[in-house]
Amino acid sequence: MSALCIRDLHVHYGAIAALKGVSLDVQEGEIVSLIGANGAGKTTLLSSICANPKPTSGDIVVFGTDISAKESHELAAMEIAICPEGRHIFSRMTVYENLQMGAWLMPRARFLGNIERVFTLFPRLKERLKQIGGTLSGGEQQMLTIGRALMSEPKLLLLDEPSLGLAPQIRQLIFNALLEINEEFGTTILLAEQDAHHALKISSRGYVLATGKVVLSGNSNDLLVNADVRSAYLEGGGKAIENNNVPGSP
Repeated sequence: MSALCIRDLHVHYGAIAALKGVSLDVQEGEIVSLIGANGAGKTTLLSSICANPKPTSGDIVVFGTDISAKESHELAAMEIAICPEGRHIFSRMTVYENLQMGAWLMPRARFLGNIERVFTLFPRLKERLKQIGGTLSGGEQQMLTIGRALMSEPKLLLLDEPSLGLAPQIRQLIFNALLEINEEFGTTILLAEQDAHHALKISSRGYVLATGKVVLSGNSNDLLVNADVRSAYLEGGGKAIENNNVPGSP
């Protein structure tokens, strides 16, 4: 079953076209990576799924329901969660209070089970339970962002640059946690990342986004050895992929 189906999605900021006919699919239970340079449109794509910004045109279908015309508040109960770039935790609240905010739509009876699941993934959050969120390290804040999202038991988890600004050891911990979330809980994941190597390593398929368009897609292993992908994203960032004439592009 398709968890997410996007067809011919266009998004504008005023007169500026941010997405130009993007189409992609994420099957239930998959991890799919979305890679591209800064300004490629990754954040806009994830945000548009959550209706902020609203698409100019195109279709977004989540688990069989067309959500293209829905408002952000209508999506809160649709088992979709997003971990935005920059974390955006509630910095004046404690770790526990942040996790409570993630569970505000869930039955109280499931709260304890969900918070224990988060602590199993990120034991450090249990150690910091009463600490103010804004005093956590960058890695701990990213753990809290993901943990807060998991408190709502999402079927579809959207992550925007979860490894950004993190030390290599913490970055690896985050990617390992995403694999565990997918394998243990069956959560479908769409992962937007500039760290193409790690993103493709944990995903089954990937899409390359450039200047608001999908310019390449395929099996993650194939993308890892693709000459254009390696040149643009895996070997120090050479010439970016900028057109639809790349072999294998949709």
